[in-house]
Amino acid sequence: MKRLTWFVLPLVLFLGLTIFLFQGLFSDPRERDSTAIEKSFPQFKLPDLMDESVMYDNSVFEGKVTLVNVWGVWCVTCAIELPYLESLKDQGYRIVGLYYDQDLDPDFGTKTIERVRTEVVSTLSKFGDPYAFNIFDVYRDTSLDLGVTGAPETFLVDQNGVIRVHHLGDLNPRVWKNKFAPVLAEIGLESASAMTSNESAIAEGGVQ
Repeated sequence: MKRLTWFVLPLVLFLGLTIFLFQGLFSDPRERDSTAIEKSFPQFKLPDLMDESVMYDNSVFEGKVTLVNVWGVWCVTCAIELPYLESLKDQGYRIVGLYYDQDLDPDFGTKTIERVRTEVVSTLSKFGDPYAFNIFDVYRDTSLDLGVTGAPETFLVDQNGVIRVHHLGDLNPRVWKNKFAPVLAEIGLESASAMTSNESAIAEGGVQ
């Protein structure tokens, strides 16, 4: 019996390890369960990236379906996805940036906010500006509350301030069709509360 156990145990461990590695080989690291989905957007009060005298809080989501895009000028993939995000904006979708900078520490600072703003303006001028406005996540607290692990990441927040989709990685036509479009249809964007009157004339199904 002991001899059988010593034979079977290594075999079971080997098979378990093989299955684990095989699953990892074919899994997409960007596709993971998000703890944020179906929860209210975390409470926040943060300044506008370009004007710290303007403050934003959760009221920005009231009655408006919003795409919240986590990004930074340091993120190469963020720049790559900007043209597609701008095309969504042109269709009437409301996109809000949640910006944080890896090289800016408000307490110690390796980079000034003026330099950050200059870099932001340069990047958006070059690749496209899809944002209604940019919320400056000064200490990255809101990103942490959302479970953000990097950039870009995009959240679909419904008109009640509830997160419906959390996507890691760039937003592109395939991701939009498979992950965002079905949820947008479920939300029902024909509702006047989800759109502004001027956008509804140019973008049926768009959001504000």
